[in-house]
Amino acid sequence: MNIPRVSYPRIVIIGGGFAGISLARRLSKKEAQVVLLDKHNYHTFQPLLYQVSTGGLEPDSIAYPLRKILKNFPNIFFRMANVKEIDAENKIVKSDIGDLKFDYLVIATGSETNYFGNQSIEKHSMAMKSIPQSLNLRSLILENFEDALLTSDLDERNALMNFVIVGAGPTGVELAGALAEIKKGILPKDYPDLDTRLAQINLVQSGDRVLKEMSEKASKKAEDFLEELGVNIWKDLRVTGYDGKTVTTNTDVTFETATVVWAAGVKGATIKGLDAQDYITRGNRVVVNEFNQVKGFDSIFAVGDIACMQTEDFPQGYPMMAQPAIQQGKQLGDNLVRLIDCKPMKPFKYNDKGSMATVGRNKAVVDLESFKFQGVFAWFVWMFVHLFFLIGFRNRAIVFINWVYNYIRFDREARLIIRPYKKHHIVKSEVKKS
Repeated sequence: MNIPRVSYPRIVIIGGGFAGISLARRLSKKEAQVVLLDKHNYHTFQPLLYQVSTGGLEPDSIAYPLRKILKNFPNIFFRMANVKEIDAENKIVKSDIGDLKFDYLVIATGSETNYFGNQSIEKHSMAMKSIPQSLNLRSLILENFEDALLTSDLDERNALMNFVIVGAGPTGVELAGALAEIKKGILPKDYPDLDTRLAQINLVQSGDRVLKEMSEKASKKAEDFLEELGVNIWKDLRVTGYDGKTVTTNTDVTFETATVVWAAGVKGATIKGLDAQDYITRGNRVVVNEFNQVKGFDSIFAVGDIACMQTEDFPQGYPMMAQPAIQQGKQLGDNLVRLIDCKPMKPFKYNDKGSMATVGRNKAVVDLESFKFQGVFAWFVWMFVHLFFLIGFRNRAIVFINWVYNYIRFDREARLIIRPYKKHHIVKSEVKKS
């Protein structure tokens, strides 16, 4: 990898997400050589991926070059690499661009979509965990309406305009709200010769309420907002299969649809070498202690979504969200410096700053420790928090300008099919052009 060997200890970080970036920044200008590895050369602000999928933002406004983040830190090296395996015994990271020895290793690979072993859903549904996946979804949504204009088969037309979102967590709720607003304010203008009133947005939740990780008040209000927007909410309904045309459930309810978005769960993105059952717990996450050390190792750590730090308050580990990842990254940076200086490390303590979700224009829910609120004020708070955590002034400015423009014009300028996406497994009826 052409990384110079120096007298300082080498800390290798795998993953340039919230946790990896927070850790790298904390270690900048310290007496350590830091090597950041990621399969992409950019950091993705995942909370806004749904806005890329629905044409509200272009992808470059929620992505930021990793090299630009690290450019002022001479002790940090970045290499774009896909890590294949970890040789823990010999302290070697194996990747597609070569091997690299480490003194300390930090796994910050984040999470990936969890299909719970259902191969038909994995094959035919759409995920939304990365920018390429979001662009695929955006193209598919727009292509569906273009195809709906061309077909004379009413059943096929309805299936093309029928969207099923599985999972009513923040991702599913926010995506459903955005699609409902597109149906209401944009589709009638873009497709005047198509009865877009027939478009259906179905949000399917296996539990008894949406946003189950938030308060009951927030859940109820979010549900009210969604119903006001025309979203069909299906609770206590579990999706069991999807063949590209028909969604089956654990009841006699089925959906004929060309688009299923799977937002029903995530799991840790493990790496070969540390994926044995000795290290893995529920959710495919790596078990760590209160110092983020991987079980059984003194020099290997894990932070963020991939790490499961079990506590009395969080027996299944901290939530797989940005705040725990950022806080763990910062804390581990300080602890690694203490470890190098032969000082005792400090245990991690999570500061829960609350949770929030937006459901659409002027509609959001916010849960803080001692204050819960919904509606317009919550929506402004949601926007401010997301702008604050975006990396780079340009990205903040572009997102803010887009939001203001979209709000005033009730428009989404980025509804572009830049990279066409075709689901070849869907068998369509013969198209008749007029």
